[in-house]
Amino acid sequence: MSKETNHIKAQERVAKEIPPKAEKNQEKKQKGFVPCLLIGISVIFFLIMLVFPLVEVIYRSLKDGFAAYKNAITASNTLSALQVTLIATLIAVAVNTLFGLCAAWLLTKFEFRGKQVLSTLIDIPFSISPVIAGLAYIMTFGRMGWATPLVEWLNDIFGTNISFVFSVPGVVLATIFVTFPFVSRELVPVMQAQGSAEEEAAAMMGAKGLTIFKRVTFPHIRWALLYGMILCCARAFGEFGAVYAVSKARGKTFTLPLEIDALYMAGSADSITQAFAVSSLLVLLAIIILVLKQVVEYRGKREQ
Repeated sequence: MSKETNHIKAQERVAKEIPPKAEKNQEKKQKGFVPCLLIGISVIFFLIMLVFPLVEVIYRSLKDGFAAYKNAITASNTLSALQVTLIATLIAVAVNTLFGLCAAWLLTKFEFRGKQVLSTLIDIPFSISPVIAGLAYIMTFGRMGWATPLVEWLNDIFGTNISFVFSVPGVVLATIFVTFPFVSRELVPVMQAQGSAEEEAAAMMGAKGLTIFKRVTFPHIRWALLYGMILCCARAFGEFGAVYAVSKARGKTFTLPLEIDALYMAGSADSITQAFAVSSLLVLLAIIILVLKQVVEYRGKREQ
């Protein structure tokens, strides 16, 4: 009886040991094949979609030598486009930072009617074509727009000559429109996760609103705020559609993307090379923004 019992136990041990070994072998095969396949697909996609085009831009921009490259990036139209791009980006980032803070604070710290409507309205630039936004500004501030008499009245009062169509202010407005969701959308999840217990405790201890924001709220959201500003900046640098609709004067209201398009559409070999040279400026700005983005992500994770 004992021999049969021992035999049955031995069979049970063998039956228990075989499946784990088979599972381990299968897991090893999966761990060896699936990651390699995914890595290979990612590398191929990365090379085709990012590396090769950027290398081509750098190569074509320097094809005629450094002297030609220097002349292209220091041309008057290029410098004007760079200036307009920087002005529009800086103003857009400043305005959207203020708006993003206010909107995120309102959406996460207060309950009110229309809260969901406001949250939906913030996402409008994500769902509307930038070209439509530019056309909307033309219909609003153009010669036949309903806001034109108001703008002319303000110009008469203050003695100014401000125009929001085919001018730098129009470029700034279009840039603000396409970039304003980025800051608020980075802040809202962070502020929701933070809750309001700490702010309420500070208020009960006698702290005022600005003090509560500086000492309690801001330390928790500073990296999310900076990250949103970086995304806003990156989007502003590369905007084309909305700016194209409200900017028609090359050398005055063109941004870098518009200047690149004008040079490339000229069709000559020299102008195409100049277009790639100007494109390299956007590549450089993109690399700077990418480095800043990685630094912010790293610092943010370290402090979590």
